[in-house]
Amino acid sequence: MTIVEDLAPTGTLRASINLGNPVLAQGTAAEPRGVTVDIAREIARRLEVPVEFLCFDAARKSFEAMATGAADLCFLAIDPARATEVAFTEPYVVIEGVFAVPRDSPLHALDEIDQPGVRVGVKQGSAYDLHLSRSLQRAEIVRGAEGVDVFRSEDLEVAAGIRQPLTAYVEEHDDLRLIDEPFMQIRQAVGTTVSRQPTTVAFLREVVDELVESGFIAASLETSA
Repeated sequence: MTIVEDLAPTGTLRASINLGNPVLAQGTAAEPRGVTVDIAREIARRLEVPVEFLCFDAARKSFEAMATGAADLCFLAIDPARATEVAFTEPYVVIEGVFAVPRDSPLHALDEIDQPGVRVGVKQGSAYDLHLSRSLQRAEIVRGAEGVDVFRSEDLEVAAGIRQPLTAYVEEHDDLRLIDEPFMQIRQAVGTTVSRQPTTVAFLREVVDELVESGFIAASLETSA
């Protein structure tokens, strides 16, 4: 079986795109754009097949599309909880997870978050949901469609999110402030199912390495910023 037959069995490379992460993808389901879209197009170009974008509003939905066979590629944060089903490349970009709190909150540092009575709003199934589910021992995690939405609706003590969009949200709401130190580094990678041939996974890893080294990724991120 060739790499094309293995990775794009329908004759089209089906890429699962998470529009819920505005650092990596923007636009609409009809016209997505961003670094993940650019990477998918480049992989399809090298395979000499057309590309189809399956767009979702959350990482868990993007993952599910690939895990169920509806998509051939996904773009996810590397996480042990996913590694049993996803063969990841090396990360093509690293982004940060940070916390926001009410401006008058007594919480000012990371080591103050994990305590009884502190409730942290997260986006269900996100990389930081998986990470905080392992790392927080005393604080309570409250999941919703968006971390800031459940933070507001449930009047929580803390909101968790990706630095860029959470910073923008805080700048628009003067009743909030960031805890600037990141609670995690989110390593974003290209993934496919672990059932793919080793040569297929090696191909993806080589392409991503080349795109990072050539400046392709940096240029794409700059264009979509």
